[in-house]
Amino acid sequence: MAQTKHEIQAMLSAADARPMQRFGQNFMIDANLVRIVAEAGQIRAEDLVIEVGPGTGTLTEELLAGGANVLAVEIDRGLAEILRGKFGSTRNFSMIEGDALRGKHAVNEEVATAIADAKQVGRTVRLVANLPYNIASPLIVELLIAGVDLMAFTVQKEVADRLAARPGSKTYGTLSIVVQLLSRVEVLRTLPPQAFWPMPKISSALVRLTREDQLGTEAEEFSRFVQRIFSGRRKTLRNAMGFVEDVETVLKETGLDGGVRPEEVAVGDFLRVFGEIKTPRKRGG
Repeated sequence: MAQTKHEIQAMLSAADARPMQRFGQNFMIDANLVRIVAEAGQIRAEDLVIEVGPGTGTLTEELLAGGANVLAVEIDRGLAEILRGKFGSTRNFSMIEGDALRGKHAVNEEVATAIADAKQVGRTVRLVANLPYNIASPLIVELLIAGVDLMAFTVQKEVADRLAARPGSKTYGTLSIVVQLLSRVEVLRTLPPQAFWPMPKISSALVRLTREDQLGTEAEEFSRFVQRIFSGRRKTLRNAMGFVEDVETVLKETGLDGGVRPEEVAVGDFLRVFGEIKTPRKRGG
């Protein structure tokens, strides 16, 4: 059963803790939502399920009840103490106390090791979480690159819009392109601010990403390539690609119009441009 607002407040008070804005903490207080998020993760007993920002453990309880092997990642010491008290003796629960990210572009080493170990023995790895607002975007990308098979999470509605954005929209950019080349994106439902405490000022969304990797070992390099193009978002594609050797040949070989803006270029076209640049022998004289 999901924890009520008053139960969460009581646990925090007993631990001399409070919601930390700098950690992007908003706790789920809607019992139906907790169940729906867990179900969206499609967990099986043999899976490794990573939960980033478990808070006081309301979703954790649901995941454990479903038989998941839960690896919780909690940066807040007070909340980590609460989680140890609640689940420390539970066989299929483990916890990393720290940041899920190591810098902006790398997963915490312990998390990365847990993912790699699980994949090595053929286990499916999933993320099921109410993601902290402050790290959601980079964490999503880095966990996909690290090999997570399925992700079901709540996030700000504006981030969900960016994940699913199509060319030509204001929200289309590096995040949209990289995530869509690594996974199938589903925005399952919009969530009202009242489903959380403290109540955020904006709506949230439940998103599911199912791994469909088209980048392989080049994911990080491709991500940096697209990010560099979008740093010149107001420029034409030709000018935004000014760092690329022999831009005109690349545009000719890929059949792209260099006069369009980067946000008008389709996801697959960015992949074709990247492939053309990676194989210069095609253009050699």
